[in-house]
Amino acid sequence: MQTETKPTVFELNQLIIPPGNKIKLQNVSWEMYEAILDELGEGYAIRLTYYQETLEIRRLLLEHEKAKSLIGYFVNVLLEELNIDCDVLGSTTFKSKEMQSGVEPDDCFYIQNEAAIRGKDRIDLTVDPPPDLAIEIDNSSQTSLNSYQALKVPELWRYDGRILKIYVLQDGKYLQSDTSPSFPDFPIIHVIPEYVDRSNTQGRSPTIRAFRAWVKEQLQTKHS
Repeated sequence: MQTETKPTVFELNQLIIPPGNKIKLQNVSWEMYEAILDELGEGYAIRLTYYQETLEIRRLLLEHEKAKSLIGYFVNVLLEELNIDCDVLGSTTFKSKEMQSGVEPDDCFYIQNEAAIRGKDRIDLTVDPPPDLAIEIDNSSQTSLNSYQALKVPELWRYDGRILKIYVLQDGKYLQSDTSPSFPDFPIIHVIPEYVDRSNTQGRSPTIRAFRAWVKEQLQTKHS
């Protein structure tokens, strides 16, 4: 009599990952990936990225969390001042068995497609769109573009602690861009790093107030 074979799952506490580092595991089946997600549950302090049987596990640094929170807040300020509705899904896991890909952004936003997922408690990429904008803080190691590209996320920001790069999906491939399709009238790649740096000396709250004032000034100039 044959018994059902279950996917082998190692204990994650067997892994020693210093903060700011990552490990890469090969030959990880989709079933193993989903079993690992189930084992972790919610609220864990690592990030998983899966693409075609390769799993990356990253442990986050303090500066990573500070930059993630601040840049996400800047995006919220922009959307509020532009009177654009959005939904913020943070580090929700987005995955597609068909594309053999899974990601957990540091932050993500539904903007153009906000109405499509309004009121939903779960996102199913077989019927729902991916987030319009995803943000990755890569101040310790760079996240692969492959998973985001496979999941067809239209816009991806990557901040390495110094430089912000914007990637825009065109014909199924990411191209680096100097402007953000979500905020075409703002010099995002220059201004976001500037205000993140400012927060290190002026503090978070004064920097957010200054950023909001700058956005309002830009809008007033545009409409004057």
